[in-house]
Amino acid sequence: MTAPADRVPTDRYRPALRPDVLVSDEFLLGARSVHLVKNPRSGKSYEVGVKEHFLMARMDGTRGLEELGAEYAAEYGKRLGDANWQRLLGMLGVRGLLEGGPAAPPAETAGTAATADEPAKRTLLRGTLPLVADADATADRLHRAVGFLLATPFMVPLLLLITAMEVVAVARLGELVDGASALFTNPVLLAGVAALLWFSTALHELAHGVVARRYGGQVAEIGLRWRLPVVIMYCTVDNYLYLRTRWHRIATAVAGAVMNLAVLLPFCAVWLFVPVDDATGEALAGLLLLGSVQALAMLVPFPPLDGYKIAAQLCGATALAASSREYVRLAVRRDPAAKAYPRRARTAYLGYTAGSLLALAGIVAAVVALVVHLVAD
Repeated sequence: MTAPADRVPTDRYRPALRPDVLVSDEFLLGARSVHLVKNPRSGKSYEVGVKEHFLMARMDGTRGLEELGAEYAAEYGKRLGDANWQRLLGMLGVRGLLEGGPAAPPAETAGTAATADEPAKRTLLRGTLPLVADADATADRLHRAVGFLLATPFMVPLLLLITAMEVVAVARLGELVDGASALFTNPVLLAGVAALLWFSTALHELAHGVVARRYGGQVAEIGLRWRLPVVIMYCTVDNYLYLRTRWHRIATAVAGAVMNLAVLLPFCAVWLFVPVDDATGEALAGLLLLGSVQALAMLVPFPPLDGYKIAAQLCGATALAASSREYVRLAVRRDPAAKAYPRRARTAYLGYTAGSLLALAGIVAAVVALVVHLVAD
């Protein structure tokens, strides 16, 4: 049971987090370092500091408060007083995170129940529609069926083939641009390419779910999302930020773009090695260009794209874009608050800002080059 709120329990009380509570790695958030904690029963997530996490990580039911306090003092050189324990244990208890305590506070339970009415908010212009009753079980079945393809003997050749395809695409970029231009003059072929690209986006979303499932992730929903005239599939990984390692999270984020490019491989092979008529050749070239742009655009480091999630993991940060903007604003103004940011945070935020500007410059340059090429033709 949780300790009474009006007093600090004796050392006989050995606090333990609920076994289903999720705790993330350390992330930068502004000038601070935090860990994210999620109560899966209520669906609520919280931020805790490094010191709170130090204690929570040791709350396994085997240590009393005296032992926990001694370890904390050895690490931070300070003993915790009764008021500190009351605040920490009270916070964990109120949030439903302690073993033996309530699963969730009443306010959270009510808030969670209210989300059950969310489907009623769908309109003709925008909304979402789950397609399967148990998305996690569906992702698990898909992983059992095709998960072996994620093993190194399959992934290394696949990535090499994708790299070779993109090298060829760059080398013959003029042909691809001309093919895409011609494609837009043929409604039938354009519709076929559009259907293939839509199918590729569906596989993109499922790839996120399958890779996340491989690393212990849970898929909350698989469905359709529309913002008319656009209708796309989506796959929500419920515990993405709580996957065990940074590289598992990066692999999950990059899986969609890899799938988009993998779909293009057989069409690239036909374009390169099979004699086809001019219209078919132009359609294949257009598909390769549009499909490559579709995949690579997802790797641009702007929220909410996959590239942003990858950048956030490389920087070890959450809310990376907002934190970067705030730090750069303070630094440009020479605000003393900028000096409070640790070196790791300064490096991450400046690096992300510089990388984003380079990406934006690259996009602008590519658009200008495309316009020049089309005008020249």
